[in-house]
Amino acid sequence: MDMTSYRTIFTSPPPVKTPYKAEEALGDLPGVTYALDLFLASHMHESEDYCNESDPKKERLYFATGYGLIQCVKGLMSYSDEDLLDAIKHTKQGNHIAQQHRKRQPYLASRLAGYVVSSLNTTGVGFVKTMTDVERHAELVYAESLFEKALLGIVYSGDWLAFVKEALNMRTLIHIYRNLYKYILAVDAEYAAELAAKSPNDKSTTADSRWGPESPKIDPHFRSGVYLGAGMSSLIISLLPGRLLNIIELFGYAGDREEALEILYRAGGWGRASKYHAEENRHTYEETPPTMSTEQEGVRRAICDMALLIFHLVLSSFTFDGVDVPMASRIVAWNLKRYPDGVFFLFGAGRLALVRSQPQQAIAYYTKAMEVQTQYRNLHHISFWEMAIAHLALGDAAASLRCWRDLEKEATWSKSIYTYGVAVCLLASGSEGDEKGRLEEARKLMERVPGLRQKIAGKSIPLEKFVARKARKFVEQGNHLALAALEISYVFLAIAHAPRRVVEGKMLPEVEQLLSELNQPNAEKTYHTGDKRRAYWDDYCLARFLEGVCLRYIAFPDPDAIVEPATESVVRITKDDAAARSKAAFQAVFDQGPKIELDHHLVYHAHYEYGRLVACLGDEVEAKRQFDLVLSGKHLEVGPSGRKGKYSMENALQMRTNAAVDALHQKRL
Repeated sequence: MDMTSYRTIFTSPPPVKTPYKAEEALGDLPGVTYALDLFLASHMHESEDYCNESDPKKERLYFATGYGLIQCVKGLMSYSDEDLLDAIKHTKQGNHIAQQHRKRQPYLASRLAGYVVSSLNTTGVGFVKTMTDVERHAELVYAESLFEKALLGIVYSGDWLAFVKEALNMRTLIHIYRNLYKYILAVDAEYAAELAAKSPNDKSTTADSRWGPESPKIDPHFRSGVYLGAGMSSLIISLLPGRLLNIIELFGYAGDREEALEILYRAGGWGRASKYHAEENRHTYEETPPTMSTEQEGVRRAICDMALLIFHLVLSSFTFDGVDVPMASRIVAWNLKRYPDGVFFLFGAGRLALVRSQPQQAIAYYTKAMEVQTQYRNLHHISFWEMAIAHLALGDAAASLRCWRDLEKEATWSKSIYTYGVAVCLLASGSEGDEKGRLEEARKLMERVPGLRQKIAGKSIPLEKFVARKARKFVEQGNHLALAALEISYVFLAIAHAPRRVVEGKMLPEVEQLLSELNQPNAEKTYHTGDKRRAYWDDYCLARFLEGVCLRYIAFPDPDAIVEPATESVVRITKDDAAARSKAAFQAVFDQGPKIELDHHLVYHAHYEYGRLVACLGDEVEAKRQFDLVLSGKHLEVGPSGRKGKYSMENALQMRTNAAVDALHQKRL
């Protein structure tokens, strides 16, 4: 393959034809491709300026909607009312322009007749075929702007009314994408049939092959857009909980995850998932470039790549099925050649390193992402967040504290979580000022945490509810919260992504020190400070739970972790010893769980983690039994006053447990 295939096709800004005519709308595709190229290369302001200069009235199909997308990204990054309102205004304008370019929808009577007499072409693929090229692109762009508008509306209003309203828009856009995708499949099938008729002995041109030859009648820009929409909508549906998925499927919307991922891979020429290349070693597969060059691609190809990275490297926190880290590595490597200073792909590289338990390397990528891009300060907040977690994965609470401080000072996504992050890292940072001063600052911060919570679509954010409960507990217990930084490290998967030497050398000793104190004679009776009573069994079960988690990752590192012998040789605990001690620690949580006063979630998370441990040990039957307990809805513990309501982070745990059940056969636990 040509080694220059990743290089930009632009040497100067493409000219924009004026005056604008709707029937010539596709002539703007080179211009909007150039604007996206600038944006992805971290020249955000230059991209915005080019869009504004090319379409000051925001009347051109692709420039109006492209500019709206840029503002959507800005609004979601900053989370500020001003930016969100500006984004909503521009996405509505883009939606309006797309509506003007669309083919007029048939009247209801005509559509009903079309259902009866398919030759009338008033619905489905037949209707798409009657459109002009501009009208098909307008249909695609209309669906994209609907998605942006729905997302912004839910985030900005934060109430259920907006959620219901925008859910209807989501149904509309899914319907559009499905029809456009069926149209592409139909045109490709016709083309394959033509080729087969000319060359009947050529099996590669059979019309019944889903991934047969692509018809040249469909331009790559339209094709990449349909692949993006069809792939993402199906992928999102596949992530929904089972009960909700059953309801959606009644309306005819299926979520086939494997097909969704293949569609997105096809947009970039990535081929099949890594599981189909078992004969190749990891290095060879990850060095394989895509079959599609920048000269051949559609305008939305890079966005398809970004969507894939989000799934494989971010959403993989909640699901296992279909996650393909070697594929993500290929996508990151090629796009970093293309955009060496591209902040979004530097984020991808950082996330890839963290997923592979290389937090130090992740920090280097996130630091570079901040250095190369200074135009959008809000993008730095992503780096601060990821670096805060990476430092926790290194057991460095003091370094993590600096990142949480920057977030608490500047970012607006979740002030309660940032403030709690500062507080718990203060408690764990022995070098950060004197102990009395740190404790007093932590107390003031903890008192603020509950009042900083936000709502999205009328619902509280589960993680914010969790940190608010922990903050209240800290105050009620007289400025005491056991292993708070290590507990949040578990929640953010920092333990999962920590090198084994850090787990054994830094994290496990913290747990053992607390257990040593808790196991002292009469410790339960004396476990209080003045008139502030501490929950002894809450702390005991938390310590045993974190002990079990740490030992589990010593025995069985995350399946995507790169374990380097030179740095891991210092690990002294054997695999068998770690696994046995981990099982005993989780069993202690089950035994003492009924004595927990507040932190009931520990019992449910312990069943989940115990299930993953025994799955790694090869006992899939027992693993399934543990997962079924979590999913059963049964009360797995009863505190002194009885269990009340839901436990912390229940929905997230249910999602992860469902994913674990699905992934049992994949050996990825």
